[in-house]
Amino acid sequence: MKNNTDDPSPSKNHDLSVTWHALSAEEVLERLETPAQQGLSTEEAERRLAQYGPNQLEEKPRPSFLQLVFDQLKSFVIILLIVASVISAILGEYVDASAIIAIVILNAVLGVIQESKAQEALEALKKMSAPESHVLRNGKRLTIPAPQLVPGDIVFLEAGYFIPADLRLLEAVNLRVEEAALTGESVPVQKNATLTLTADSSLGDRKNSAFMGTVVSYGRGKGVVTSTGMHTQLGLIATMLQAVAAEETPLQKKLDQLGKTLGWACLIVCAIVFGVGLLEGGVPLELFMIAVSLAIAAVPEGLPAIVTVSLALGMREMIKRHALIRRLSSVETLGSATVICSDKTGTLTQNEMTVTQIWVDGKLLHISGQGYTPVGKFSIDNQEVDLNDYPAVRTALWVGALNNDALIEETVREDNSIEYRMVGDPTEGSLLVAAIKAGAVTSQLNRSYPRKNEIPFDSEFKRMVTIHAVQDPRVEDISPFIDTDHKNWHVIAVKGAPDLVMNLCTSYQPLHDHEPQLLNEEIRNRILAANDDMTRDALRVLGVAYRLVEQEPDSLERSELEKDLVFVGLIGMIDPARPEVKPALQTATNAGIRTIMITGDYPNTARAIAESIGLMRAGHNVLTGAQLEQLSDEELREEVKKTDVYARVSPEHKLRIVNALQANGDVVAMTGDGVNDAPAIKQADIGVSMGITGTDVAKDTADMVLTDDNYVSIVSAVEQGRIIYSNIRKFVYYLISCNLAEILIIFLPTALGRFIIPGLSSSELSPLAPVQLLWLNLITDGAPALALGTEKGDPDIMDQPPRPTNEPIINKTMRTGVVVQTIAIAAVTLFAFWRGLNFEGRSFADNLAIAETMAFVTLSASELLRAFTARSERYPLLKIGLFSNKWMNIAVLTSLVLMLAVVYVPFLNPVFQTTPLHLAQWELIVPLLLIPSVVAELTKIVLNRRAKRKAVQQ
Repeated sequence: MKNNTDDPSPSKNHDLSVTWHALSAEEVLERLETPAQQGLSTEEAERRLAQYGPNQLEEKPRPSFLQLVFDQLKSFVIILLIVASVISAILGEYVDASAIIAIVILNAVLGVIQESKAQEALEALKKMSAPESHVLRNGKRLTIPAPQLVPGDIVFLEAGYFIPADLRLLEAVNLRVEEAALTGESVPVQKNATLTLTADSSLGDRKNSAFMGTVVSYGRGKGVVTSTGMHTQLGLIATMLQAVAAEETPLQKKLDQLGKTLGWACLIVCAIVFGVGLLEGGVPLELFMIAVSLAIAAVPEGLPAIVTVSLALGMREMIKRHALIRRLSSVETLGSATVICSDKTGTLTQNEMTVTQIWVDGKLLHISGQGYTPVGKFSIDNQEVDLNDYPAVRTALWVGALNNDALIEETVREDNSIEYRMVGDPTEGSLLVAAIKAGAVTSQLNRSYPRKNEIPFDSEFKRMVTIHAVQDPRVEDISPFIDTDHKNWHVIAVKGAPDLVMNLCTSYQPLHDHEPQLLNEEIRNRILAANDDMTRDALRVLGVAYRLVEQEPDSLERSELEKDLVFVGLIGMIDPARPEVKPALQTATNAGIRTIMITGDYPNTARAIAESIGLMRAGHNVLTGAQLEQLSDEELREEVKKTDVYARVSPEHKLRIVNALQANGDVVAMTGDGVNDAPAIKQADIGVSMGITGTDVAKDTADMVLTDDNYVSIVSAVEQGRIIYSNIRKFVYYLISCNLAEILIIFLPTALGRFIIPGLSSSELSPLAPVQLLWLNLITDGAPALALGTEKGDPDIMDQPPRPTNEPIINKTMRTGVVVQTIAIAAVTLFAFWRGLNFEGRSFADNLAIAETMAFVTLSASELLRAFTARSERYPLLKIGLFSNKWMNIAVLTSLVLMLAVVYVPFLNPVFQTTPLHLAQWELIVPLLLIPSVVAELTKIVLNRRAKRKAVQQ
C-alpha cells in the first residue's frame, strides 16, 4: 500500500457518499492508503493535516455587541419611540425626550444581557472532543493532540477513552461504546470490527464504526480515521446547528405586528390632524406639538419594558417549577405548543435499566422498584411472594450477580437518606440491583465466591463466563443449593443470549428442588416460549446458567467451560418509563397537546414504552428511520399526522419530522438530552433540554432547560407558559384600551372642538399635555400592567386548547372589549374636561388649567380602577377576589399617591402642567371614575353569554 504519492489525498475520505461501514476493514485501509502495520508517516500526516485542516469543530462567528444592541432596536415600537424622542428634543421638550429614550435604553440593556448567552452550542461540542489521541505512526504508538488527527490515522481505543474522530473499526475486543448522546441508544453498543454492513444501515446499527464524541465504556479496540472535524457525524450536527435560522417566537411577531398597526394608525391620525389644522390656518409648531401628543398617546411606551419584566417574572416562576428559561421571549411559546416531540431515553424513561421480570421453571415473577435503588418486591399474579419458597429464583439472581462487573455505590445525603449510583454497564447494574432486592449483600457475595477467571462478553458468542471459588457457601442465602460439602469447589457462571445459553445446558434448576433435572425438549420449548413472551414486552432478556466443578478449570477453552451447564432462568429488563409521566401526558392531552416519541431505540422497545404511558393512540403508527427515508417531504407531512413513535432515527430525521409538523401549522416543542437532539431543538419553536442528563450541546441550544429532567415539569411549564401569555394579553388589553382612549381624548377636541367653542386654537383645546400622556403611559398604566403579569391564571387554563398560531393578541372578543373601554374612558374624561371649562366665576385660563387637571385625574384614576377588572378576561372580579392580587393593590395605591403628588406638590405643577383641585371638582370626578370599571364587568357578562350560546350551537 502506498503512503506517499503525487496525489497523496485519500480524496474520498470526506466524500459523504462513501459508506465506510459498507466496506471491509481491508478495503477501508486501501481506500485511505494507510499501511496497517506502520500507520501513516509523520510527513504524510502533516501533508493531510495541511489539506484537511485540524480535527476540530468550526464555530460560526458570533454577533458583536453592536449587532446584539441593533437587534434589540429593530422593533417597530422601539423605532417609533426613538422618533418621538428625537422630535420632542427638537421641539425643546427635553423631559419627554429623556423619559422616552430611558425606556428604550432599559429595554435594550435587558435584551442584550439575555441574548449574549445564546450561541454556546458549538463550544460545548468542542468540549466533547477528545483532547488527546493514541495513534500508530511510523510503526510506533504515539500520543498526540486530537486536533492533529487526519483521515487515515490508526487510533487505539480503551475503556474510558473519548472517540476522537469518526472511525472504521479494525479490531474490537469486547468493545462497547456509549452512544446514548449521539444515537439515543440506552445501553452501550457492542462493536464488531469484522462486520460489513449494508450501505443504508442507520447510525445506531453501524456496529463496525465509532463516532466522534462518544465514549468507550468497556473493552479495547483499534480503528482507522475516516472523517475529521466538521465532516464527522458530530460535525454534521454542528453544521446543521449553524444552518438552522433562529426564528422569532409567536409573541415577538404579534407584538411587532401590534406595534406596527398602532404606529401606522397613529401616523394617519397625526397627518389628518396636522393637515386639517394647516387648512384652517393653524400655527405649524402648535399643530406639530399636537401631533407629537397623539404619537405619544398612541404608542404604549411602557409595553416593551413591561413585556420584558413580565417575562422575567414568569421566568422566576418557571425556575420554581424546575424550568430554566434561557431567552426571555421564549417563555410564552411553550404555552402555545400543540406538539411535544420527546426523546425516549432519560426523558420519558428513567435512563436506568431495571429488571422487571424473571422466569424460572414455568413461573414468571415481576419485580417492583425504580432505577438503581435496591428496593423492590417480587410477585406472581400481583401477589407478593417469599423467595424462600422459590429457591431457584435466588439462584438465577446469584448467577447474575457473580457474572457481573458493575458496582452499586451508596452515598449518604445531608438528610441521612441514601443515594445509589451505578458504576459500569447498565445491564449488569440492573442485574446487581435485582440480586440486592432478593437479599444479596454484594461485598459478602464477592468474598464468598471470589472470581478466579473470566471470558468477557463477546459479540460473536453473545455471552460472558466467569469462574469463582466457593470459599464460604453458607454466608449467602441467595445460593441456598450450595452447602458446606461444596467448599473449595468452583462455580462456572454464564449469562448471555437465552437460546445460546440454553443450548449449552443439559439440565435445569427446578423451582423448588435443589437437584438439577434433565433438560428435555418440552422444557426447552417452554424456555423459548417464555423468552418470546418477554421480548414481545420489549424486554431485553438474558439467560443464566451455572455448573459446579471440584477443581478450578485448567484452561479458558469454551469447549471445556461451557458444557453440561444447569439452566436456571430468564431475566428481563427494560429502561422503564418514569411513573409520573403517564398522568403528565394525560394532562397534556386534556390541554390539546399531542406528544410524539422520537428515539434511536428499537421499534418494539419504543412501542412498549409508548403504550405503557398512554402515548400511543389507537390506529396510530410506529415509523422507523429507514421507512422515513423513503418518504418525500409531502408524504411525511401526511405521515406525521398519524405517527406517534419514531424509532431508529438520526439527527437529520428529527429535523425533517419537526419541519413536517411545522409545515402542518403545529407549534413544536422538542425535548431531549443528547447531541443528536440539538439541531431539532434549535429548529423547533421552543427547544427543551434535560438539565441533569442533558449534554452541554442540548442545553446550550435549548430555549428552556428542565433542572429535574422530569416530564411533569414540561407540563407544568406549559401551564405557566399559558398563564404568562394570558397575562400579557391582559396588560396589552389594558394598555391598548387606555392608549386608544387617550387618542380620542386628544383627537376629538383638537379636530372638532373649534366647532363647539369657536375662537380657540387646537393647542388650547388639547385636554392633555405630552408630558402628562407620558406620565400616564409609563407610571399610571405601567405599574398596574406589571401587576397583571403576576396573576395566577384562570382556574380552567389547562382545559383550554392551544391558541391558534395565527390568532392575534387582540382577538375578536378583546376587540369588542377594547372598543367599549375606549369609548367609556374617553367619554368620562372628555366630560370632566368639558365641565372643568365651564366652572363659573373663573377666567378661561384658570378654567383651562382646572379642566386639564380634571381630565388628567379622571383618566388616571379610571384607568387604575379599570386595572382590577382586567385581571381576568372571562371571570367576574368578585369571583377571582377583589383584592386577591397583592401586587395589584400595591401598584394601584402607589400610582394613586403619585397622581396626587403630581396634582398637589407645588414644584411638580409647572412640570406636569397641573393645578390643585378642590372638593367641588372631586365631587364631579369621583362618580366618573367608576363608570369604565362597571362597564367592563357588564361587558364580560354579555360576552360570556354570547360565547356560551355559540358553544351550544356548535
